[in-house]
Amino acid sequence: MIDFCILGSGLSGSKIASLLSKNYSVEIFDKAKGIGGRSSNKKLNKLISFDHGLQYYSPKDDQFRNFLKKLIKQKVLKIWGGNHLDFTFKKKTNYQKIIGVNGNNDLNKYLIKNIKKNLNKEIVRIKFKKTYWEISGKNDKFFSKNLIITFPFNQTKKIAKRYLDTNFLNQNIKMTPNITLLVKQRTNKKIPISSIKLRNKIVSWAASENSKKRFFSKDNYWTIQTSENYSKKIINLYKKNRNYYSNQIIKEFSNILNIKSKRFKPFKIHGWKYSYNKYKTNRECLWNQKYQIGICGDWFIGPNAEASWNSAVALYKKIKKNPPSKSRRV
Repeated sequence: MIDFCILGSGLSGSKIASLLSKNYSVEIFDKAKGIGGRSSNKKLNKLISFDHGLQYYSPKDDQFRNFLKKLIKQKVLKIWGGNHLDFTFKKKTNYQKIIGVNGNNDLNKYLIKNIKKNLNKEIVRIKFKKTYWEISGKNDKFFSKNLIITFPFNQTKKIAKRYLDTNFLNQNIKMTPNITLLVKQRTNKKIPISSIKLRNKIVSWAASENSKKRFFSKDNYWTIQTSENYSKKIINLYKKNRNYYSNQIIKEFSNILNIKSKRFKPFKIHGWKYSYNKYKTNRECLWNQKYQIGICGDWFIGPNAEASWNSAVALYKKIKKNPPSKSRRV
């Protein structure tokens, strides 16, 4: 039996796993075939890939910024340069954009490189059995003294409702969806744009994967993310008609760039149903000593990667104040 089972390999899951692994046995479980959660990297082939969730890190507090600087020195992360165009015209401080050298899940990989990862393991049920947790996948069971959940709020409520108090369950949290389209643009012409932020009824953001300098290709590859209203409109519809919505997004994006839509070829459309929470809650995390269960995630604090990190750090501090006993080694 392990000391801590961590559900989810996003930034919160990776950070809390890294912190706990210094003193406890830890394993991570994720339903995906790769680690990273919303910072995962989708491969088109051996060379070309897309950051189809998290686009970059933009640190605001010193602790997170200093850690990222350390990883830049170690060549795990790097600065994403080039032309980042913002047509929303919102007044913002010009923070650096930091990305993974190979993909935006490089940070997750660094944090949990020495921790056992159980991938393709969708957890369908959890049950507390007086002193330990029974965690059930579709075809197997796992056992752990303590359990950490890093799912979005809606999924956390669904799987752990029995062990959460009424105040927690009744929080008015509305997770905002996001649709991401991965696209190839056939061309011999390099476009001198790294990213575009827009006020548009369909497209809100587009990133040139070529500009991240992870691969060389004569064609251009784009990650396109849709507006909040459009995402809400199609999040429950797009799977039944992927081609229709992919072409609708491409048509809008081609008009923005003034390029013929036939030059664009969709690779994958993906919906993040519970992408982010726009507003912070009155907590940073949750730790229930009675049931030996902890919950952390960006949705506690804010809609960015740094919130994921800070929520995990806050949970670790709570656990450290009242350290649980370790499991017996057989």
